[in-house]
Amino acid sequence: MLDAFSRAVASADAGGKFVGGGDLDALKSFVAEGNKRLDAVNAIASNASCIVTDAVAGIVCESPGLTAPGGGVYTNRKMAACLRDGEIVLRYITYAVLTGDASVLNDRCLNGLKETYSALGVPVGNTTRAVAIMKACAVAHVNDTNTEAQAGSKFRTMGATKGDCAALTAEVAGYFDAVGAAIS
Repeated sequence: MLDAFSRAVASADAGGKFVGGGDLDALKSFVAEGNKRLDAVNAIASNASCIVTDAVAGIVCESPGLTAPGGGVYTNRKMAACLRDGEIVLRYITYAVLTGDASVLNDRCLNGLKETYSALGVPVGNTTRAVAIMKACAVAHVNDTNTEAQAGSKFRTMGATKGDCAALTAEVAGYFDAVGAAIS
């Protein structure tokens, strides 16, 4: 998208004229897509603590042994580390969504993550399940399909830019899939 915009502006500049016609349409499309991207980042970042907390609560409910002695999140310190790691992963996903480029996610977050979690004895199955729950929550926020029935008293609408967000939603889901694949 940025390339089409850059070509349109360069074409107008080279001709010494204002942006118009098809070039103007490219500019309008660039701005509209950028607004959707910013709304997606805002929706995820504004709900980050709820997304991560719900994911960790979900895996604890599904695997109660995690909070028992010897479990993956038995001590307060392990639980805090789990929540912290979830927020870090989500932050890097928002960076990727903002730029439309997964390189910062791959380089700064996923590179060596599997080995680190393996060395620490972090349960892979529960971790990938938490990422899947985070993915479902984030996609619901990006699509603005979260409901009061799902969120209860914490519900709020984000007022995302209207329009087709299928490509952006697929991109967001793909970043979560990359995290899951990097861990397993």
